[in-house]
Amino acid sequence: MKKGLALFDFDGTLTTKDTLLEIVKYQKGELFFYFGFFLLSPVMVLYKLKLIKNWRAKEIMLGFFFGGDSIDKFQRKCEDFVAYKLHAILRPEAIKKLKEHLANNDRVVVVTASSYNWVAPWCKAMNVELIATQLQVKDNHLTGKLETRNCYGVEKANRINAFLNLADYSPVYAYGDTRGDKEMLALAEFPFYRKF
Repeated sequence: MKKGLALFDFDGTLTTKDTLLEIVKYQKGELFFYFGFFLLSPVMVLYKLKLIKNWRAKEIMLGFFFGGDSIDKFQRKCEDFVAYKLHAILRPEAIKKLKEHLANNDRVVVVTASSYNWVAPWCKAMNVELIATQLQVKDNHLTGKLETRNCYGVEKANRINAFLNLADYSPVYAYGDTRGDKEMLALAEFPFYRKF
């Protein structure tokens, strides 16, 4: 008998908010967060008009807020965020469903465009696996660039297929909440869009 597999998006599915934005607020303060987004508003407009790609808008934002920051300090603050703040934005029904899959002995994998730096500590505590975007580090400092492709849209499906042999699992469940999850949902026998 095959083992079940449950694929969960993170931001907006397991959480109520985009955790990248919450990480910026937590690490840089709300005043600098809003000031930064005021300066970056032309980039956001271009992204909404689909004139620049998701990954490029993300790199511009990461470069503005974190480019040049020490990775050690950044990682400590990410872990503090998970320990002290993340619980407030988790969706109780989504967490309950994730725990049900674990109790059923399904393999559970979080698949997210967010960074390993703040999602991995939570996944480790929950005893689930992670496929995520990695941030580029040079000389122990963040560059503001992505080390891997942004784990969004088609890239989610590509990364899942590189990480798992889906034919080994049945049933396959997937949970997502945006168009960036469409390709992941298409891989599942039981796709759930905005279930929680």
